[in-house]
Amino acid sequence: MNRHFHRLAVIAAVVAICVIVLGAWVRLSHAGLGCPDWPGCYGQLTWPDAVVEVQSAKQLFPERPLETDKAWKEMVHRYLAGTLVLLVLAINWLVWRRGEQTREFRGLAGFLLGLIIFQTLLGMWTVTWKLFPMIVMGHLLGGMATFSLLLWLAFSSRQAHDFLPGRHLAAMRHLVIMGLAVLLTQIALGGWTSSNYAALACPDLPRCTGQWWPETNFTEGFILWREIGVDYEGGILDQASRTAIHITHRAGAVITLLVLLYAGFRFSRSPGLGRSGALLIALVSVQFALGVMNIALKLPLANAVAHNGMAALLLGILVWLLFRTSPGRIG
Repeated sequence: MNRHFHRLAVIAAVVAICVIVLGAWVRLSHAGLGCPDWPGCYGQLTWPDAVVEVQSAKQLFPERPLETDKAWKEMVHRYLAGTLVLLVLAINWLVWRRGEQTREFRGLAGFLLGLIIFQTLLGMWTVTWKLFPMIVMGHLLGGMATFSLLLWLAFSSRQAHDFLPGRHLAAMRHLVIMGLAVLLTQIALGGWTSSNYAALACPDLPRCTGQWWPETNFTEGFILWREIGVDYEGGILDQASRTAIHITHRAGAVITLLVLLYAGFRFSRSPGLGRSGALLIALVSVQFALGVMNIALKLPLANAVAHNGMAALLLGILVWLLFRTSPGRIG
């Protein structure tokens, strides 16, 4: 039975990272409000396409003209997210149906179900609160958390393990925890940067608008809770506030690079985890390069989406290393 449960968890984790990447594509192509209502799109379960449907959409939402190229992107993302919800429900059904065989997974599966329901609410609020930055960032973090927990389920439900004996791995667990803390902070900063449209606030490198320290407003830039009901599409902050956000994210990228490179080199020299350490080094190096290219190339869509996907992969390798160094996995 664990084999089927493991496969389902793997499938769900793959779907979760696809939802993350697709969500980034929707957000970065400015299609987050491609459907002004939820869960439908202009009053129907698919995006308006026929002439009659387009006319109906105009009548229902005269303040929001239909842009079909944005509407279909938003609905495809919702369909895939709905598929993930069904997979998490199936995981919980299997966990409780098999009784004692899967008792150890019940707590995590139940938490995942609660998280995915909350993620659904965040998805709704993203639309109804018109891209409220705190909700957009929270939705991103919730997606990353869902992906991480599904990976943990997949790792822990494998029937056979080839873990190395040796308590030297336990001594390295603090490196993983530190790496996770830094990476999650940087992901949150990335979500805040994106949701406040600050990705190109500094269009040059290594300076910002030709200065080493341009005008900034950190107080205004990092107000987390603002007025609900305002249309946040395109952002409402001034240049100084967006610059403060961008500079913080840029500094965080350097810190993340150094911390994860150090952790990667340490693990690359550890017996049995050399490949994982090398992969961590490769992923964080590519991620940093993608960040630089976002600025140098003026935020090309494919590059920006890849930057989000790479963040999820980095999180995945750190979850794997956390699993491998956890007390229950070492001899």
